[in-house]
Amino acid sequence: MTTNSSSQLWLYDTTLRDGTQREGLSVSIEDKLRIARRLDQLGIPFIEGGWPGANPKDVEFFWQLQENPLKFAEIVAFCSTRRPNTTAATEPMLQDILAAGTRWVTIFGKSWDLHVTTGLKTTLEENLAMICDTIEYLRSQGRRIIYDAEHWFDGYKHNRDYALQTLEAAIASGAEWLVLCDTNGGTLPHEISQIVQDVNSHLSLVSQCVAEVPSVVRAASPTGEATGVISQVPMTNDKGQRTIPKIGIHTHNDSEMAVANAIAAVMAGAKMVQGTINGYGERCGNANLCSLIPNLQLKAGYSCITEDQLTQLTEASRFVSEVVNLAPDEHAAFVGRSAFAHKGGIHVSAVERNPLTYEHIQPEQVGNSRRIVISEQSGLSNVLAKARSFGIELDQQKAQAREILQRLKELESEGFQFEAAEASFVLLMHEALGNRQQFFEVKGFQVHCDLIEGKEISNALATVKIAVEGKNILEAAEGNGPVAALDAALRKALVNFYPQIATFDLTDYKVRILNGHTGTAAKTRVLVESGNGRQRWTTVGVSTNILAASYQAVVEGLEYGLLLHSQAQAALKTSS
Repeated sequence: MTTNSSSQLWLYDTTLRDGTQREGLSVSIEDKLRIARRLDQLGIPFIEGGWPGANPKDVEFFWQLQENPLKFAEIVAFCSTRRPNTTAATEPMLQDILAAGTRWVTIFGKSWDLHVTTGLKTTLEENLAMICDTIEYLRSQGRRIIYDAEHWFDGYKHNRDYALQTLEAAIASGAEWLVLCDTNGGTLPHEISQIVQDVNSHLSLVSQCVAEVPSVVRAASPTGEATGVISQVPMTNDKGQRTIPKIGIHTHNDSEMAVANAIAAVMAGAKMVQGTINGYGERCGNANLCSLIPNLQLKAGYSCITEDQLTQLTEASRFVSEVVNLAPDEHAAFVGRSAFAHKGGIHVSAVERNPLTYEHIQPEQVGNSRRIVISEQSGLSNVLAKARSFGIELDQQKAQAREILQRLKELESEGFQFEAAEASFVLLMHEALGNRQQFFEVKGFQVHCDLIEGKEISNALATVKIAVEGKNILEAAEGNGPVAALDAALRKALVNFYPQIATFDLTDYKVRILNGHTGTAAKTRVLVESGNGRQRWTTVGVSTNILAASYQAVVEGLEYGLLLHSQAQAALKTSS
């Protein structure tokens, strides 16, 4: 899809404010700074940093960015209009906004008459004055204004004329962007299109009027008396020509329509798109920039970020999820680990011939990669492709490939799951090929647990006996549970032979009961995720004994980590 200069869109990220309102999500100042700098690298033009003055964390965040600014993006401070029956010049929260030192400020105001009379408990006229006074004051202090029209679509549906008056107030006061917000997330795409088109038509008429006379807004003073004209801000560009603010869109996902609604708004003329990385946000979340950017750029032909920056999208998504300590959505469109994963044998065979058969874009365009999933539904094509992805070449005509496939299906029928444990599958392939490296052999282990009545904490002691390089090693270690103790004992026994094990971490541990109807005799599947600071891998164990299943997964996790290290060392020697 080709683009042109007229299709330029402006991205506005609000992960650091709206995104952090998600239940269970919390970030430190350092986390916010790391995310802001990653978004800057991604090419996001506007990054909303928070509400200065609302909490000490946001004050410190803006101060840190004054000391060490972003390279490309504009950091934006966020705030509401002044309170009813006051003046912007005497409003303390606006002083905090000015102290943040940003060139751009986003001000949100009420568009829905219900919120004005019920929420703010003031008059419709005073609400217009609040919008005007706040924007005018910040403009007089040298700030550029993005106006977020809160609850815009609900307000429009209930009282179109008044909702439009709020935009006229923002225009007259000097706002450069008018962002229409679907704050409750209940609007459908066809409504978004119709309303945005109507707003654009209305603004065109306003623009014609502005070209003839100064903008005029009538409102009330803090005492409630009519004040007449309170704003005559000339709307001009650098060439002295009168202009009208551009439209933006801000959608929430309560109806699972946030991305579709944002795209509908763009198609209807919106030029700014607000959203969050991974769709984080309050309730059901905000529009997901990780879906919006590729849809708008690769499919609709709009220019959002450079092609090189687009290839960083998957990494940026996973980086943010890591920083906020939330598991990535493996099935997320474009950036999920499974977004380009193929499981059915017929699918894999077709994709191997031509990826267009089952992929809507090239995964590399968004920094993702194709994955061939191994499971009991796999065909020979899956096994061959998966082996190739790990540098193992199998001959389709030889029996080894079919033996691996048969063994795979036998193990999955017993409860193993290799689509989520690719490291175990690699070891299985090496076993079938007769070249599985024997780094160590576990001769046996024992785990003893002490559960003291009246105390919540139980201690565990694990003893392991292993053979390494012809030597028998007996070691013991404690842990706050049997699996932790077993892992610690294994590491303690091996680290003198393989110092790199000190860099391995057990990063995740998952247990699933496979046949719960058998009660405590049920078969258990354990998935263990390990990492070395650069890579992560997952191994699996299955047994009616949860400790035995854990042992299988932990041991294979250590073995695969050693295999990776051995391969890296071999590659280094070859290159030198």
